[in-house]
Amino acid sequence: MREITHPDHNDGQSSEASEATEDNSQVYSVQIVRSDRSWNGKPYERYPDGRPVLTVMRFSIPPHSSLPWHTHPMPNTAYVISGQFTVEEQATGRKRIVRAGEAFAESVEDIHRGYTDDEPVEIVCTYAGAEGLPLSERKS
Repeated sequence: MREITHPDHNDGQSSEASEATEDNSQVYSVQIVRSDRSWNGKPYERYPDGRPVLTVMRFSIPPHSSLPWHTHPMPNTAYVISGQFTVEEQATGRKRIVRAGEAFAESVEDIHRGYTDDEPVEIVCTYAGAEGLPLSERKS
């Protein structure tokens, strides 16, 4: 069996790649998000101290629902599988609509929330945290 390699995105160059497998079928990869700052433009400063822990969560959010205001203590990303999701920053009221097939880099330590409109949303979030660190913290 032939090993499939992933493109090296560290050089900031190509965001797409394909490679043939042993049976000549094609495997495609597309970089969906790569960022050194969150969706609101705030740069990421560092990863949390401690032993690294990666977490992937899948969220199913019903129509006309709002997540509570919260913060994240670590860099993370969200990918919308289905539906449409609005992210809102509390301090400025700034909003961003994210649709199925899109991803965004979430904010760190900025109070925000997400909400749905007329349809349910499925989202996958990845968190680059540390042992003992919560994924999010509720805020008022």
